Amino acid sequence: QVQLEESGGGGVQAGGSRRLACATPGRRGTDDATGGCRQAPGKEREVVSAANWSGMSTDDANSVKGRFTSSRDNAQNTAYLQMDALHPEAPAIYYCAARLDRGYGLGSDLGDYDYWGQGPQVTVSS
Repeated sequence: QVQLEESGGGGVQAGGSRRLACATPGRRGTDDATGGCRQAPGKEREVVSAANWSGMSTDDANSVKGRFTSSRDNAQNTAYLQMDALHPEAPAIYYCAARLDRGYGLGSDLGDYDYWGQGPQVTVSS
């Protein structure tokens, strides 16, 4: 069983920034790819950002492109999702996800991932 430990949720004003961290203790970070997923009330979960094992290859959904950035610190076994220019919208839960032993590729779909974090909530106020 792989545990993903997320942190960084909370409130922020519209236009502000928030950084989510996702640690995978016990894993060798270079083996895995990671992703950031979002689920708003009444909507399906979606992948908004993805990074390969090094963080040198990333991809972001069109809805967040230019505002969200995935990165990796494999010395700390931690992935980050930097969220800038947050929109005032309904609260969403952000999940980190790990794609085990396939760190070379990017996970663009929910089915590409094997384990999920607990999902801290991010609330954006106008």
